Formats: sequence, C-alpha cells, structure tokens
Amino acid sequence: MTHKTGIIVNGATSRIATNQHLLHSLLPIIKQGGVKVNDREYILPHLILVDRNEGKLRELSLRTGIECYTTDLESALDNKSYSIYFDARLTGLRAAGIQKAIQAGKHIYCEKPTAIDTATAVSLYEQCCAAGLKNGVVQDKLWLPGLVKLRRMMENNFFGKILTVKADFGYWGFEGGTIPSQRPSWSYRREDGGGIILDMFSHYRYILDNLFGEVQATCCLGSMLIPERVSEEGIPFDCTAEDTAFATFELENGIIAQFNSSWATRVRRDDLLTMQVDGTNGSAVAGLRHCYTQHYCNTPRPVWNPDQEQPLNFFDQWSKVPEQEVYENAFRAEWELFLRHVVKDEQFRWNLKEGAKGVQLAEKGMESWRNRKWVTVPAL
Repeated sequence: MTHKTGIIVNGATSRIATNQHLLHSLLPIIKQGGVKVNDREYILPHLILVDRNEGKLRELSLRTGIECYTTDLESALDNKSYSIYFDARLTGLRAAGIQKAIQAGKHIYCEKPTAIDTATAVSLYEQCCAAGLKNGVVQDKLWLPGLVKLRRMMENNFFGKILTVKADFGYWGFEGGTIPSQRPSWSYRREDGGGIILDMFSHYRYILDNLFGEVQATCCLGSMLIPERVSEEGIPFDCTAEDTAFATFELENGIIAQFNSSWATRVRRDDLLTMQVDGTNGSAVAGLRHCYTQHYCNTPRPVWNPDQEQPLNFFDQWSKVPEQEVYENAFRAEWELFLRHVVKDEQFRWNLKEGAKGVQLAEKGMESWRNRKWVTVPAL
C-alpha cells in the first residue's frame, strides 16, 4: 500500500529549500519509492513548488523533474491533493504563509525561526492545535553525525556528570564587494528578520534542550562588527543586525553552556561548528560529522610554564569516535519522521511549540544584550 502525500514547498528556490529539502531529502525519498513503514506500506511524497519568480521555478522544475509549480500560493492551498504545507521563505514572511495554510486545513512543517517574535511563534502552534493539525519545525542539527555520536556517548554515561558545554560557530562572511557574499544580504538587516542571534539561537535552543537540559537563563552580548556590506545587486547598504554574539546559558541541571557565534571570524578549528562537552569522567569535541574523545584515564597532566615551548601536542591526545552507524542526511531523517507522524500518527515531538522556544531564546538574548544583564527564560 502506498500513501501518496502531497506537499506544498513554499520558497522552493531558496538555497536551503533547493539544496537540503529537495535535492538531499524529498527527491531521494521519492526516488527510493517513499518512506518505508513496513514491508507492505510506503509513504510517497508528491510535490508542488511555490515561489514568486516563475523563471526560477521553471529552472528548478527542469533540474529536479518536479513538474508541478506555481507562483499562486492560494491556488496550491486550495488544492485538496496537498495535505502538508512546508515553508522555507524569509523569516519575516513565514508566519503569514503558515497562517494561510492553517486556514486551508494543511498540516504544517517549516524552517526555523518560525517567526520573528515569541508571541507570533506561540500563536502559530496554538492555531494548529485548535484546528487539529499536525505540525513540526526543522531541527536538523539533532541528526548530524557529530551530535548523534555525542548523544550515544551520553546514553552510555561516557561523561559522568556533565559540567560545561562550549561551542564555537562561524566563519568569515565576505562583505560582497570584491568577493561575493556567501550569505543573502537580508541576513544583515534586522527589518528583514536578519541577525545572527535570531538565526543561530533557534538552533542552540533545540540542541541544548534535547541533549543537555532545558535553558533557564541567558546572558548575551551582540555586536555589529562590519557595519556596511554590498547587496546581491552590487549596492552598498548599512547593516542593521548583529553579525556576532557571545552568550552564556544556564541549564536546568546546573550545566553551564558558552556559545560564541560570528560571521566575522576566520576558522582555525575542526569545523564551522565545534562543541566541547566536559564531564567528570571524560570530554568530547564534536563537529558536524566527527567527534573526538578524551577519557579521564587518558587526560594529560600539563604544567603551566610560559618560559619554554609546550612539550605536549594536545590534539594528538584525543581519540576519534568510529563510524558505528549509517547516518542519513539530517534534513531527510527528520522529514521521514514527520511524514510518518502525519500519515501513521507516530510520535513527533519537534512541533511548533519547540520552534517557539528557539524564537524565545533569541528574544531573551537580545533583551539581555539591550539591558546588559542576565535574563530568565521562562517555560512556555
């Protein structure tokens, strides 16, 4: 039995929708014959691509082989063949599209941040619940190989009592003058939903909550280190959103987390995101794909002496965690779980309320920065 499940992909020509959600997730699922529920049941997505630029949609249709596309969102929402609405547009546009989809009776799945403020994000969840609609938010980092390895180590009590989590994220975001920027210019404009706090704290919230413990409080300092950049059209513009943030998070179980984020830094570490977990029995450093460990028994005993060359090579004293599992694309892994949730009513905890928690943490981070003080993060 094949459950043909229609999905409206709004914002289909955006980079994240095209690369991660279409090319690396939904199209491979379709090509393999759908999500296998059991030997007799499959869930087979069929898609309609929606965006504002018909030319780009036509090109994407030819590239992907997805024949159905339109610039008319309302006509797609009116089509009873599609039961799921997925939104990957600009953050500032997302809530309005989701509200239209809720009114049309569609189940909701969307990128994060789900909105630009907590009240709106919570309202989207409440509207879905009132309408009896299933809903989910992309929390892809939870299925990255590096973080899966961390989770397995926690399940096997490798760390003992976890003390701290320290993370570094970022890279040099080119200004767009002589070298084109890797990020869209709206990322640097507050009025368009930009800023590294709103972008990255939505990730940090679900990583911390799911792996280490609920966030209780935060102290955050943001900064706009590069005040002027150049748009995709080659026009200089003044940045209105921060490109760097330094934050400390206090978790429910006494763990302290320190996360540095920047689009104005150069990388000298294993990956664009690295996370170090220190515990009484051992430590681990995870990137997006790999993870390195150092157990208590293998911990060196360095001596501080700035008058001589350091005799220890600290990188050599860590062991790489082997590949013990097959790791799907992180976006695809969550898509498969959400499709099973919609069609077979299987459990799926990463709903729009979880997405609202990410928006809340970003809002509290900006409040802390604005008032220069610790801020409590209340339960939603």
